[in-house]
Amino acid sequence: MDIDTFLKLPTGEVAKIVQAHGPKVCVFPINGTRRWFLMEHELSSDDYTSAYLSAIIENHIALYKLFFEHGIETLLTPALGTDLWERGDEYVQMVAEGFAALANHPEFLAFFDQYQVKASFYGDYRKFLSKTKYSHLLDTFDAVKQKTAQNNQCRLFFGLFASDATESVAELSVAYYQQHGAIPNKQKIIELYYGEYVQPVSFFIGFDKFSAYDMPLLTSGFEDLYFTVSPSAYLSQNQLREILFDHIYSRPVEEPEYSEMSQESWKEMKTFYQVYRETTLGIGIIRDGIWYPKLPNGRE
Repeated sequence: MDIDTFLKLPTGEVAKIVQAHGPKVCVFPINGTRRWFLMEHELSSDDYTSAYLSAIIENHIALYKLFFEHGIETLLTPALGTDLWERGDEYVQMVAEGFAALANHPEFLAFFDQYQVKASFYGDYRKFLSKTKYSHLLDTFDAVKQKTAQNNQCRLFFGLFASDATESVAELSVAYYQQHGAIPNKQKIIELYYGEYVQPVSFFIGFDKFSAYDMPLLTSGFEDLYFTVSPSAYLSQNQLREILFDHIYSRPVEEPEYSEMSQESWKEMKTFYQVYRETTLGIGIIRDGIWYPKLPNGRE
């Protein structure tokens, strides 16, 4: 299979290939949404919040569909952490309204039903939100989980305050021991934390600065990491397929025996490394207060 052929395949065929290579768990935090919205939509101060939420809901659902249609069975999307909480009450209120839509927005309900998506939440959200004026969201999350509990085709996990699971794991383990008189193994701890067993992460797709986060207990050191240059909301079918091709076909290839490589191959390798000898992926520059990646071709 070559990349050009893979990119042109019907979506159903791509899904079969992805699923044939084992169940895939993808972590995809959708970041840069305000930048995306302000660049793609006319700004009106009178209806900014409603316009933003409407656009974000439509975009997020389209992205979820894109992953599930391509054979990804489990999608984790870190959605809210203390860093976003610190942006101020106006922003948090807008985020809260977005989460409230999960339980009653017709587009979300239709999506959950059509794609048979089981929605869940992970992280320290109960501990954190119960102390705030947004504690009502806990009922919303429970309602979403209950409404989608019987769906069995795809799984969508929303990460909320999931940066550090250490204390949660300790508490869950102690409670389990007190009830069962045995120490839980890793699989059981994952079940306790996520509500059900989740396999190790297959790949992570981030945006902006290179960092992988909010996937406690699921990292193996073998997950593939990808980072988009543009905000997550711009992720396209072609882009996802390039990631899937790399994950399925390119990353697993074992290195050849150096003694069996041709002189031409060594020459090409040396030329490549000489051209990019002082290039480091992950370096960026600040322009107008925004971090931009410095690309290998010298563009910024």
